[in-house]
Amino acid sequence: MEKIKILSDSTCDLTPEEVKELGVEIINVEIILGNDVFLDGEGINAQGVLDYVNKSGQLPKTSATNVERYKEVFSKYQKEGYKIIHFNISSKASTMYNNAVAAAKELGGDIFVVDSKALSSGQGLIIMKTCDMIKEGKSYAEICEELKTLPNRVQTSFVVDSLDFLHKGGRCSLTALMGAKVLKLHPYIAMIDGQLEPKKKYAGNMRKCLTTYIKDLAEEYPKYDKTRCFITHSPSDKELVQLCIDLTKELFDFDQVLESEAGCTVTAHCGGNTIGLLFITE
Repeated sequence: MEKIKILSDSTCDLTPEEVKELGVEIINVEIILGNDVFLDGEGINAQGVLDYVNKSGQLPKTSATNVERYKEVFSKYQKEGYKIIHFNISSKASTMYNNAVAAAKELGGDIFVVDSKALSSGQGLIIMKTCDMIKEGKSYAEICEELKTLPNRVQTSFVVDSLDFLHKGGRCSLTALMGAKVLKLHPYIAMIDGQLEPKKKYAGNMRKCLTTYIKDLAEEYPKYDKTRCFITHSPSDKELVQLCIDLTKELFDFDQVLESEAGCTVTAHCGGNTIGLLFITE
């Protein structure tokens, strides 16, 4: 029987419990807050990122995992006789995918690097689906073949409460920021072709906007993989998160509606009260 090891950058935002249950090896991304360097999910969490930005007014930076680090981890499992599948955040969001590919080429052998074309739980969903395929007894070759197209079917999106963090990151003009505050606009941001793009703008309070967002998704995606979905959020109002969970259960037919807190990467770019419904389409 083939020994297959699943690896991923910490940008997948799977919980420690999910990581342990799935047997996934996580390679933590470095988060830089001023002069301090932390490991994503270990030395710093999403709330710590919010606290830092609110106090300093500066966004954190991330340090892409380099080729040598990937070679170190890949070779460890190669020596143990594993065939490797590694998942990266979208190649349009970071150089980590290219670095992982370079490491795999240098080492040779069975190392398949996947550009998730997603981030956060969108990446996590692909990992979970891969683990499903392993349990079903699919071969390494069959799984790798399916992973060539699976990322294109992942619906990754969020509704953002405030444009302040997007403005700090240079993704939103001051004019747009001020206009959004006056009109109480909340953008619906989706991963399109591997990068985050504004898709719609909702007006009103977050409760109203999130309700419309989930109804829009239900209408846009009548066919989907019913195995599971994620309600993923940065540090957020619990009532808003529960609203999304309840409405998803009402409008969709997922076997599992999982809740996940977004890691440092999403929080650093979008701020608090950023909430999304993520799932795999057919």
